[in-house]
Amino acid sequence: MNKTELIDAMAADAGITKAAAKKALESFLGSVEGTLKKGGRVSLVGFGSWSVSKRSAREGRNPQTGKTIKIAAKNVVKFKAGSELADAVN
Repeated sequence: MNKTELIDAMAADAGITKAAAKKALESFLGSVEGTLKKGGRVSLVGFGSWSVSKRSAREGRNPQTGKTIKIAAKNVVKFKAGSELADAVN
């Protein structure tokens, strides 16, 4: 499912227009992004939680040449599925 299909499904399920569903989805995504940028955590009980983790700098290898390269440190987003979502999938 891509973003357009999700907007269509949200509009149909909630009985709202696609424009309103798009606005709601973009608001949700913006709120999640803003919280994660500040280093916070977003939790939806039963669905899952997003958090930011720091990945330290490390050495890697270029697969084409085998030459050692340096990989810079960066922040990565992690998602952990909640129990209800995990149970629904299994």
